[in-house]
Amino acid sequence: MTGTDGPIDVVERLLFATNAHDIGGIVACFSSGYRNETPAHPSRGFIGSDQVRANWEQILHFVPDLRATLLRTATDGNTVWTEWEHRGSRFDGSEHAMAGVIIFGIAEGLIQWASFYLEPVTEGDGVNEAVREQVVAPGVET
Repeated sequence: MTGTDGPIDVVERLLFATNAHDIGGIVACFSSGYRNETPAHPSRGFIGSDQVRANWEQILHFVPDLRATLLRTATDGNTVWTEWEHRGSRFDGSEHAMAGVIIFGIAEGLIQWASFYLEPVTEGDGVNEAVREQVVAPGVET
Protein backbone atom coordinates (compact mmCIF):
# COMPACT_ATOMS: atom_id res chain seq x y z
CA MET A 1 0.00 0.00 0.00
CA THR A 2 1.24 3.44 -0.89
CA GLY A 3 -0.32 6.85 -1.04
CA THR A 4 0.25 6.68 -4.80
CA ASP A 5 -2.02 3.67 -5.40
CA GLY A 6 -4.78 4.60 -7.80
CA PRO A 7 -8.39 4.10 -6.72
CA ILE A 8 -8.82 0.85 -8.66
CA ASP A 9 -5.53 -0.47 -7.22
CA VAL A 10 -6.98 -0.09 -3.72
CA VAL A 11 -10.12 -2.02 -4.66
CA GLU A 12 -8.02 -4.77 -6.25
CA ARG A 13 -5.93 -4.98 -3.06
CA LEU A 14 -9.16 -5.41 -1.11
CA LEU A 15 -10.30 -8.18 -3.46
CA PHE A 16 -6.95 -9.97 -3.16
CA ALA A 17 -6.87 -9.70 0.65
CA THR A 18 -10.48 -10.88 0.88
CA ASN A 19 -9.82 -13.97 -1.21
CA ALA A 20 -6.61 -14.65 0.74
CA HIS A 21 -8.67 -14.38 3.96
CA ASP A 22 -6.05 -11.90 5.17
CA ILE A 23 -7.76 -9.86 7.90
CA GLY A 24 -4.76 -7.57 8.29
CA GLY A 25 -4.64 -7.01 4.54
CA ILE A 26 -8.35 -6.25 4.40
CA VAL A 27 -8.17 -3.74 7.26
CA ALA A 28 -5.05 -2.14 5.73
CA CYS A 29 -7.20 -1.04 2.76
CA PHE A 30 -9.28 1.26 5.00
CA SER A 31 -8.47 4.54 6.72
CA SER A 32 -8.82 4.57 10.51
CA GLY A 33 -11.70 7.06 10.10
CA TYR A 34 -13.43 5.03 7.38
CA ARG A 35 -17.16 5.84 7.13
CA ASN A 36 -19.59 3.13 5.99
CA GLU A 37 -23.08 4.17 4.96
CA THR A 38 -25.74 1.57 4.20
CA PRO A 39 -28.59 3.62 2.69
CA ALA A 40 -31.10 0.74 2.59
CA HIS A 41 -30.36 -0.04 6.27
CA PRO A 42 -29.22 3.25 7.90
CA SER A 43 -28.72 1.75 11.37
CA ARG A 44 -26.00 -0.54 9.97
CA GLY A 45 -23.68 2.33 9.13
CA PHE A 46 -20.51 2.78 11.17
CA ILE A 47 -17.24 4.68 11.43
CA GLY A 48 -13.77 3.21 11.83
CA SER A 49 -11.52 0.44 10.62
CA ASP A 50 -11.91 -1.39 13.96
CA GLN A 51 -15.46 -2.25 12.93
CA VAL A 52 -14.18 -3.37 9.52
CA ARG A 53 -11.91 -5.82 11.36
CA ALA A 54 -14.74 -7.04 13.62
CA ASN A 55 -17.05 -7.56 10.63
CA TRP A 56 -14.49 -9.48 8.57
CA GLU A 57 -13.40 -11.62 11.51
CA GLN A 58 -17.01 -12.80 11.82
CA ILE A 59 -17.52 -13.25 8.10
CA LEU A 60 -14.37 -15.31 7.57
CA HIS A 61 -15.00 -17.35 10.71
CA PHE A 62 -18.54 -18.34 9.75
CA VAL A 63 -17.90 -18.63 5.99
CA PRO A 64 -14.44 -20.22 5.94
CA ASP A 65 -14.40 -20.79 2.17
CA LEU A 66 -15.68 -17.33 1.19
CA ARG A 67 -14.75 -16.27 -2.32
CA ALA A 68 -15.30 -12.72 -3.59
CA THR A 69 -15.67 -11.82 -7.24
CA LEU A 70 -15.42 -8.29 -8.54
CA LEU A 71 -17.82 -8.33 -11.51
CA ARG A 72 -17.62 -4.74 -12.74
CA THR A 73 -15.99 -1.43 -11.90
CA ALA A 74 -16.31 2.17 -13.01
CA THR A 75 -14.06 4.95 -11.81
CA ASP A 76 -14.87 8.65 -11.57
CA GLY A 77 -11.88 10.44 -10.09
CA ASN A 78 -11.40 9.04 -6.57
CA THR A 79 -14.77 7.29 -6.56
CA VAL A 80 -14.98 3.65 -7.64
CA TRP A 81 -18.32 1.97 -8.35
CA THR A 82 -18.01 -1.78 -7.90
CA GLU A 83 -20.31 -4.76 -8.35
CA TRP A 84 -19.51 -7.75 -6.12
CA GLU A 85 -20.52 -11.32 -5.58
CA HIS A 86 -19.59 -13.22 -2.40
CA ARG A 87 -20.11 -16.99 -2.22
CA GLY A 88 -19.22 -19.71 0.19
CA SER A 89 -20.58 -22.27 2.63
CA ARG A 90 -21.53 -21.71 6.24
CA PHE A 91 -20.57 -24.15 9.00
CA ASP A 92 -23.94 -25.90 8.68
CA GLY A 93 -23.36 -26.46 4.96
CA SER A 94 -25.91 -23.88 3.81
CA GLU A 95 -24.97 -21.54 0.99
CA HIS A 96 -23.76 -18.03 1.74
CA ALA A 97 -24.38 -15.71 -1.22
CA MET A 98 -24.36 -11.94 -1.36
CA ALA A 99 -24.45 -9.63 -4.36
CA GLY A 100 -24.60 -5.93 -4.97
CA VAL A 101 -22.81 -2.67 -5.37
CA ILE A 102 -20.34 -0.87 -3.17
CA ILE A 103 -19.30 2.68 -4.05
CA PHE A 104 -15.89 3.53 -2.58
CA GLY A 105 -14.30 6.91 -1.93
CA ILE A 106 -10.51 6.58 -2.11
CA ALA A 107 -7.81 9.01 -0.97
CA GLU A 108 -4.15 8.58 -0.12
CA GLY A 109 -4.27 4.91 -1.13
CA LEU A 110 -7.01 4.05 1.37
CA ILE A 111 -10.76 3.60 1.37
CA GLN A 112 -12.18 6.63 3.16
CA TRP A 113 -15.89 5.92 2.79
CA ALA A 114 -18.34 3.56 1.16
CA SER A 115 -21.99 3.46 0.22
CA PHE A 116 -22.77 -0.20 0.77
CA TYR A 117 -25.53 -1.99 -1.17
CA LEU A 118 -24.38 -5.61 -0.83
CA GLU A 119 -27.33 -7.83 0.15
CA PRO A 120 -28.03 -11.52 0.71
CA VAL A 121 -29.14 -13.35 -2.41
CA THR A 122 -32.60 -14.80 -1.77
CA GLU A 123 -35.21 -16.63 -3.76
CA GLY A 124 -38.61 -14.99 -3.63
CA ASP A 125 -42.07 -15.02 -5.11
CA GLY A 126 -41.11 -13.04 -8.20
CA VAL A 127 -41.28 -9.47 -9.33
CA ASN A 128 -45.03 -8.94 -8.86
CA GLU A 129 -44.98 -10.02 -5.21
CA ALA A 130 -41.78 -8.03 -4.56
CA VAL A 131 -43.36 -4.84 -5.91
CA ARG A 132 -46.54 -5.46 -3.89
CA GLU A 133 -44.48 -5.92 -0.70
CA GLN A 134 -42.82 -2.53 -1.32
CA VAL A 135 -46.00 -0.53 -1.89
CA VAL A 136 -48.78 -2.17 0.16
CA ALA A 137 -48.76 -1.84 3.95
CA PRO A 138 -48.84 -5.17 5.83
CA GLY A 139 -52.38 -6.29 6.60
CA VAL A 140 -53.98 -4.15 3.88
CA GLU A 141 -56.29 -6.08 1.55
CA THR A 142 -55.82 -5.36 -2.15
